[in-house]
Amino acid sequence: MRLAVNLGYWGAGNDGDNLALAVEAERLGYSCVWAAEAYGSDAATVLAWVAAHTTTIDIGSAIFQIPARTPAMTAMTAATLDTLSGGRFRLGLGVSGPQVSEGWHGVRFDRPLSRTREYLDIVRLALSRQKVEYAGEHWTLPLPDGPGKALRLTVHPARETIPVYLAAVGPKNLELTGEVADGWLAIFFAPEHAEESLGHLRTGCAKAGRELAGLEVVPTVPVVVGADVQACAEPVRHYAALYIGGMGSREQNFYNRLAVRMGYEQAARDVQDLYLARQHRDAAAAVPFEFIDQTSLIGPPERIRDRLSAYAEAGVTTLSVGTYAPTLDERVATLRTVADALEASGLGEST
Repeated sequence: MRLAVNLGYWGAGNDGDNLALAVEAERLGYSCVWAAEAYGSDAATVLAWVAAHTTTIDIGSAIFQIPARTPAMTAMTAATLDTLSGGRFRLGLGVSGPQVSEGWHGVRFDRPLSRTREYLDIVRLALSRQKVEYAGEHWTLPLPDGPGKALRLTVHPARETIPVYLAAVGPKNLELTGEVADGWLAIFFAPEHAEESLGHLRTGCAKAGRELAGLEVVPTVPVVVGADVQACAEPVRHYAALYIGGMGSREQNFYNRLAVRMGYEQAARDVQDLYLARQHRDAAAAVPFEFIDQTSLIGPPERIRDRLSAYAEAGVTTLSVGTYAPTLDERVATLRTVADALEASGLGEST
């Protein structure tokens, strides 16, 4: 199992800290730096900046939002980042959610599975540097009734193939990931409940005639180091409440449904009710400690070391660390603690 770091969203007043964290992750032998986007900072610019200040660590989008860019634009961006970084880019894609897709990007959130499949078809076609001609339900290139013509990407990526990861939560999206992607970007990954998701990935892999072992499994895992396990859970509560309660509408929240499938039906309902009523602190307090403990690495270093075994045994190939410490020194210390824990566990893989 390898390690990565997820910087999350940029622009919260910690830009320099995030860059320092990426540089330290490279020094510690982490395999990848991932950056996210929602409706603030974009991931591509952040990754270009990180790439300019590092030399060996990979850079990855977790995720580029599919509604935000045409597939051709994503191919252009991926090829450019791969070239500028010397072949270090990993392309993570996701459909985002209905509120961001329709409210921010003005793109209808309809038929996300077929849209994702076509999107990835076109991205890969463009990255292969063939002329882009495509006739689908969502995209037709070139348009048949105008002056457009089939074009070929002019940039040469550093590699023949750029690995593609999909962020997936629901069963059908997990099957699609297993069928068409090189890796899975997971959230709220609990080793105790992993088989429910891995089973859907396995079904998708079987459709493509391959084994699950060939798919990268990359969950982002919150990490808080400290002697008091209950206290360590506190910084993660607000993050969990935001996703379970506030990411999406009452009728359509993928993360809430995931918590239900994990056995937290009543808690998921309570957190959502409180969050949508703008009682955010109460919503955070309503997140069960057991949910946080199962989906995070919290507590003293030896507890984190022992818990890493459960992730490795559940099929995780790269564990992406999300740091929740308030200062840069503490965030750096978190990366070092996890790196030391992985080494002590004997589960590490040379990068």
